[in-house]
Amino acid sequence: MTAQLETSDLDLARLEEFAGKVATDQAAAYNAILVHLGDRLGLWRALASLGTATVAELSERSGIAPRYVQEWLAAQAANGYVAYHVSADSFSLPVEHASVLADEESPASLIPGFELIAAVWAGVDKLAHAYTTGAGIAWHEHDARLFSGVARFYATSYRASLLTEWLPAVDGLIERLESGIRVLDVGCGLGVPTILLAEAFPRSTFVGVDYHDESIRQATAAAAEAGVADRVHFEAADATSYTGEHDLVLFFDAVHDFGDPVGALAHARNALAPRGRVVAIEPFAESTFEANLANPIAAVFYVGSSCLCVPHSISEGGAALGAQAGPEKLVGAFHDAGFATAHVATATAYNLVIEARA
Repeated sequence: MTAQLETSDLDLARLEEFAGKVATDQAAAYNAILVHLGDRLGLWRALASLGTATVAELSERSGIAPRYVQEWLAAQAANGYVAYHVSADSFSLPVEHASVLADEESPASLIPGFELIAAVWAGVDKLAHAYTTGAGIAWHEHDARLFSGVARFYATSYRASLLTEWLPAVDGLIERLESGIRVLDVGCGLGVPTILLAEAFPRSTFVGVDYHDESIRQATAAAAEAGVADRVHFEAADATSYTGEHDLVLFFDAVHDFGDPVGALAHARNALAPRGRVVAIEPFAESTFEANLANPIAAVFYVGSSCLCVPHSISEGGAALGAQAGPEKLVGAFHDAGFATAHVATATAYNLVIEARA
């Protein structure tokens, strides 16, 4: 048992400052439940559509019981998410806040992240078991909200960056997609970027593979709904069991999750047609832990990695690179897989784009 510190050993100002930070973090974590409920129950969208609303008006529009709406609004006002207007006893969602919370098509949307957080909390007992035993947690073993939450969360960056930043950074790739090539998305999940690409490049054909059967089912349905089922096919396969020859193999936030990233990349290299290439989108990271600590975005990546990425890799007996592996380790994995060239084509605030050729 740790010996209790004497008061004289403490910097009380530092203690007070840190305790305040923890209290603030607790309030944010607690409110995250209510933010997620606002998304799940349509409260954010209803309030945005009303502009300014009383408790009764929001209750009627959303179909949520008035007493719960009252307390939910009070919590959001106290946490700075909504504005309270004393004279009218009403609440409003500023348009800037609505862009983050109520409009999923907005490039500023962050609301899906709360569904992802809900999924992680639902699996906390599994995480405790994994941490104490050293076992892993495979992707399919998580709460089902993880799959939809991840798809929704990353869709924002796919819509904003896939066609404007990531792929244009790879020399000549847009032109080849426009002329028509065979594209494979490994670890496709619910198929969001695959479908976006199919919509943008109708002359190319696309295959998405994922070992998770339910994700494949939902991706197939989404392709049909988007009207691209004629050129998009999804099938169940893992990173080393798919077949066929492809001109472009894509990995979206997947390489660092694999138990054997070198093996997965080697399989991709063997699946390439002549002049083919592999492009991997990975979370932005520096090459050292110390440098990562200076990047505020790393805090989110390390948390997600601790709950999702590392446990999945360990479940496959793996390397557990983690979401902050960094460019040197990632490019090194490509070289170890036998690629003649591999480099970071571009780095954005949130992502690394790695291109490799056999």
